[in-house]
Amino acid sequence: MTRALQRTLIYEKHVSLGAKMVPFAGWEMPIQYSDGILAEVRAVRASAGIFDVSHMGRIWIKGPEAASLIDWVVTAEVHTLAQGRGRYTLICTNKGGILDDGIVYRLGEEVYLLVCNAGNFDVVWEYLNEWHQKQFRSLEIENRTLDVGMIAFQGPTAAATLEKLSPGLTDRVRPFRIRRADINGIPALVARTGYTGEDGFEIMPAASQSSDLFESLIHEGGIPCGLGARDILRLEAGLLLHGSDMSQETNPYEAGLERFLVLDKSSVWSPALDQIRGNGLQRKLTGFKITGRGVPRHGYPILKDTNKVGEVTSGGYSPTLDSFIGFGYVSIELANPGSQFVVDVRGRRVNAEAVALPFYSRRSD
Repeated sequence: MTRALQRTLIYEKHVSLGAKMVPFAGWEMPIQYSDGILAEVRAVRASAGIFDVSHMGRIWIKGPEAASLIDWVVTAEVHTLAQGRGRYTLICTNKGGILDDGIVYRLGEEVYLLVCNAGNFDVVWEYLNEWHQKQFRSLEIENRTLDVGMIAFQGPTAAATLEKLSPGLTDRVRPFRIRRADINGIPALVARTGYTGEDGFEIMPAASQSSDLFESLIHEGGIPCGLGARDILRLEAGLLLHGSDMSQETNPYEAGLERFLVLDKSSVWSPALDQIRGNGLQRKLTGFKITGRGVPRHGYPILKDTNKVGEVTSGGYSPTLDSFIGFGYVSIELANPGSQFVVDVRGRRVNAEAVALPFYSRRSD
């Protein structure tokens, strides 16, 4: 039986603002507002955009063996994480595949928060509980996705705006830190993290107050943005999307994410990734720019001469760079920046060149 789409408690606000709502990972979410996706991308790069990301999974893991369970399944080292800090990580299987990616925050001595992707929530939840029952019994796992909201506030003016609503906050919340704070009188967890390539925050109030917080940020000049803009922003910033650019069928070495592996620890994925590293790679993810005319889309073949050597995993138009860009898995020899190949765009051969990631980096302060 098909599961009914869920709605965040900001849904009515999106509709009132003229958002186009679409199904996404089991939720009814805004893909764009009336000014359009490209305008929203430009707003985030120039000022600050507001995203409802309450569909993301939020899992609390508490107890004496909480760090041990998380360390067993993720590629980061969690037990050394200081309280109030977060770390991007991958969740890997015993075959070395990427089950999901997310951020782990240490909220207390034995309290952790794992934020995972909405489309993978069920498999991540089952995976954690499987190891909880098998090996790590002295802990509790709590799904708080529905009672804790999540709003991303991203862009070069986001910090100054939050400082007005919560004086002293930005000095206390540095990148990949998390703190409790009141935002315009609304209690929330505030993390300095995001998925856009800009400085920004992910704010987690009680779900019942998330719409009020969303409205407060609009009142201060924030621009409501949908998932369409978020996808372009993350692509420009060289950030991968699980389900497109990585999956259980890809491993961190192929995906170019080996910098997020802590290899000298005991984990479910260590033996498999040790073997993969020893055997060497046949393919690797690369970024590329289209040098001809054509829009690269997920699944389009990548060719060298007449031979298929890979396929596009993500692609589209970058308004920041005014060019068409993408990610794709190619043979090892073509993954280096400067390599030339062709993308088959609906039967038309379009020239492309491998480039170093990210495509876009924000200016230093």
